[in-house]
Amino acid sequence: MIKKTEWNLDKHFDKTKFEEQRELWKKIIKDFSEKYRNDDSYLKDPKILKQALDKLEELETNHDSIANELYYYMLKAEKDKDNTEIKAKFNQIQQFSIEVSNQMEFFTLDLAKIPKEKQEEFLNDKSLKKYNHFLKKLFENAKYMLSEKEEIILNLKSQSSYSLWVSMVERLLSKEERETKDEEGKTKLRTYEELLSLFKSKDKKVRDEAAKAFNDILEKNVDVAEEEINAVLNNKQVNDSLRGLKRPDEARHVSDDIETEVVDTLIKTVEDNFDITKKYYELKAKLLNLKKLEYHERAIEYGEIDKKYTYEDSIDLVYKTFKNLDEEFAEIIQSFIENGQVDAFPKKGKSGGAFCAHMLKTQPTFILLNHKNKMDDVKTMAHEFGHGINNELMKKKQPALYFDTPKSTAEVASTFMEDFVTQELLKEANDETKLILLMEKLNAEISSVQRQMACYKFEQELHEEYRKSGHLSKTKIGEIFQKNMSAYMGDFVEQSPGSENWWVYWSHIRSFFYVYSYASGLLISKAMQSLVKKDPKNIEKVKEFLAAGSSESPKDIFMKLGIDITKKEFWEQGLQEIRDLLKETEELAKKLGKI
Repeated sequence: MIKKTEWNLDKHFDKTKFEEQRELWKKIIKDFSEKYRNDDSYLKDPKILKQALDKLEELETNHDSIANELYYYMLKAEKDKDNTEIKAKFNQIQQFSIEVSNQMEFFTLDLAKIPKEKQEEFLNDKSLKKYNHFLKKLFENAKYMLSEKEEIILNLKSQSSYSLWVSMVERLLSKEERETKDEEGKTKLRTYEELLSLFKSKDKKVRDEAAKAFNDILEKNVDVAEEEINAVLNNKQVNDSLRGLKRPDEARHVSDDIETEVVDTLIKTVEDNFDITKKYYELKAKLLNLKKLEYHERAIEYGEIDKKYTYEDSIDLVYKTFKNLDEEFAEIIQSFIENGQVDAFPKKGKSGGAFCAHMLKTQPTFILLNHKNKMDDVKTMAHEFGHGINNELMKKKQPALYFDTPKSTAEVASTFMEDFVTQELLKEANDETKLILLMEKLNAEISSVQRQMACYKFEQELHEEYRKSGHLSKTKIGEIFQKNMSAYMGDFVEQSPGSENWWVYWSHIRSFFYVYSYASGLLISKAMQSLVKKDPKNIEKVKEFLAAGSSESPKDIFMKLGIDITKKEFWEQGLQEIRDLLKETEELAKKLGKI
């Protein structure tokens, strides 16, 4: 396999056609809008509605070409974060896209609000079967929709009332630097993100000095963050009130096509199992010979794996694992690599971390990595390729209107693939390396499940308290934050001075109530893994699920697989696996004489 290591954007995007595509898109939107504004027979006749939805589907599949330009500059910005010209270009295109798209707001709004008897007729019409779930969801959500003018106003104000506030805090933090020493005693000026990486240092002085500098950055910016968070909480309260949403998290559930009772059951079940996390931190403290972990020490890794995994080695391992699961999985990642859709190595100005990006069904998937030859990089690669495989399977099976992964299941494919690669790594590990890997796995799973549910509960309380008082001081926010973090961490993690401000940099709380999806995704992934371990042929059921997109609600998709996500027992099965993993890790630590 040819292992290309950089995105080849020029292969996938023709910049010379961007202006032409923009004008074409404007014309297509204008023609569509004028046709159905002047002729509302699509609201009365199933045959005409099908013609209209077919045109909408074609538009989203082939003609939403502004997305090529938008996607291109989004990707360029990730490769060159300091380039203000690229950022400006992206913002201009995004604003243009919103303004043009607003012309079509009337179409789904008018359709959603047709009389009940006409809704039933459309839902029962065989010619509209392809669009059944699209229509069903539209009709169910009609009660939350406003008038066309009001919807357009909300779209236009989203930048000034939300996006610009959030990006302001992100920019302020990204500009901060502090001098600290590393393990070799060398002093260096570090960004706040670089300081975060030092919290994993084996040298306590390095960790503590980094934490002091990091807390200083948060303290400097907490007053601005207080105003920012109150502004976006106010904006959300106004939006929810206008739409008649009764709970702060209800908009998320509506958007994700998941029942509130399912999320409530998940939260309560995870909360009832917070003792797993408390025992894990007790074990970690013992392994590290610490009485307690300070707040910033939660992410310290036990032990160190010296073995290096080059990019080539990592690709080979992931490819082999995926091929053993299903031949098509291997073919998909081979295509990503050979077609310049993977950007592998860290570079100055490039975004940190890793992600898998996609927009339209007709556009390629792109994967960003920052491979540093560590074992963690192998798992990260598997995780992001999992997302990519999910995208490609949806493309084959679903129309553009269903080319989307519900948030509640977005992390299933990624954690499914990552876990199978971790199992391969465990096979070749000795007991000491195995203990390190098991501790890392526990840390990742607890971070995805218990930590995110504690964050969700923090968000719930944050919104509720804001709606009671009208403004939350930084002190009050800090109290709510520490209360919820302490609830899942237990007695072996200190809520150290300064930790009351750690909400400042936690971007997830600005993507309101998004975090439940990490927990649901991982626990559902475990159910998928169990199916395949019982019978490898069940990989076809997994592929069927991954290809489903948003064609049905997550609850209904799982019901077809014999899985009922409304039951507490389902979530408890996944949590029991984490509990069993903790027990296995404790027993191995005792066997090695570590505790």
